[in-house]
Amino acid sequence: MRLDKFLKVSRLIKRRTVANTVSEMGRVIVNGNPAKPAKQLKIGDIIEIEYASKTEKFEVLIVPEGNVSVQEAPTLYKALN
Repeated sequence: MRLDKFLKVSRLIKRRTVANTVSEMGRVIVNGNPAKPAKQLKIGDIIEIEYASKTEKFEVLIVPEGNVSVQEAPTLYKALN
C-alpha cells in the first residue's frame, strides 16, 4: 500500500491530500529515509512524522488491502514514542 494511503487509512493523517503534501515536504521518514507519497509500505517499516513541535514514530503492523473501520485503524500500527 502507498504511504499516503496508509497514513489516511490508519488515521495518522486525516486526509490523503495532506499526507501527500507532508510527504512531498520531506516531513515523513520511512526506515530513516525521506519518503515520497508513492513509497510502498510493508510490515515492520518504521514511519516518523515530523509535526511542528514534535516527531511521532510508528511501526507498521498490518498493511490492509483497502479501507478499514475507525475501530480497526489503531491496530494497523504501534506507537514507538
